[in-house]
Amino acid sequence: MELKDTLVFIVDDNQLVRDSLKQLVKSINLEASTFSSAQDFLDAELPDKSCCLILDVRMPKLSGLELQEKLQKKGSIIPIIFISGHGTVPISVRAMKAGAVDFLQKPFEDQVLIDAIHHALIKNKQTRQVQLEVNKIKKKIQSLTQRESEVLIPVVSGVLNKEIAYRFNMSESTVKTHRAHIMQKMEVNSLAELVRATEKAGICPQKTNRN
Repeated sequence: MELKDTLVFIVDDNQLVRDSLKQLVKSINLEASTFSSAQDFLDAELPDKSCCLILDVRMPKLSGLELQEKLQKKGSIIPIIFISGHGTVPISVRAMKAGAVDFLQKPFEDQVLIDAIHHALIKNKQTRQVQLEVNKIKKKIQSLTQRESEVLIPVVSGVLNKEIAYRFNMSESTVKTHRAHIMQKMEVNSLAELVRATEKAGICPQKTNRN
């Protein structure tokens, strides 16, 4: 996967480490941006591009693990590569369980970090692509009228037109019209495509009981 227009963030309170990591990142033709504290990173306005974060575990005031927790609460999808000279098994387990893509114990080989960076950037690109697709689908759903939104759920749940008509006290031909408008606005050609699209947006078909 192409890794152009990507960015590697480096957060470490040690300037020598920051400079060394930045040079390593630049040596593989990637852009790097450094921060001397976790708070500086939190306060920064980050560019909208694929990225990853190389993060030291132990730092003054706000630790790497605490930054990870704060980013999670903000809904961040930035993949984190932890680095530590004092890492313990419980700390690494905690970091990985919280979603870190890697935990590297200092000293580590340059190639190990480079591989971790490539993995993290590819992961973030894929996540951003999925997120972009989901946002487009949600925007299409928002374009539906209130009645079309109400009809959408039983449609993707496989409810028959006549049953939908009875449920909403409308004619079957009106249901068909709503279905046609839904398909058009959602830009799909089949019920299966509509179901897949709505599931990606978090709308799951409901179980139907037919006697």
